[in-house]
This record gives sequence, structure tokens and C-alpha cells, in this order.
Amino acid sequence: MDIVSVLSMLIAILSIVVVGAIGFWAVERFVADRRLALLLKLLVVLVCLGSIVHRLPALSIS
Repeated sequence: MDIVSVLSMLIAILSIVVVGAIGFWAVERFVADRRLALLLKLLVVLVCLGSIVHRLPALSIS
């Protein structure tokens, strides 16, 4: 595994985290109902974690 692929993977994961933080902020800002906001925040976290886990097999050593 070369350094370029590791850096590319880290940049991809960082961009996923940034998009998740923006989504989390948008839910906090624009959703008035507390229960709906909690569910939407949970959805944002699960989607971000799923996309990060989806990218992790590319780091495995073959």
C-alpha cells in the first residue's frame, strides 16, 4: 500500500466527516421537533459510519 492511496483514503474519510457535520448542523438548525431531530441526527451518523466502513476494505493488506 503506497502513501498516495492512504492519503486519498484519509481525505475521503475527512470529507465524509465534514459532510456529516454539515448535515448534523442543518438538522439542529432547521428541525423544530426534538424527536424528529434526534432521529434525523441518528440517520446522519449511521449513513456517515456506513460510508466510512464501506471504504475501509480498500485499506486491507492483500
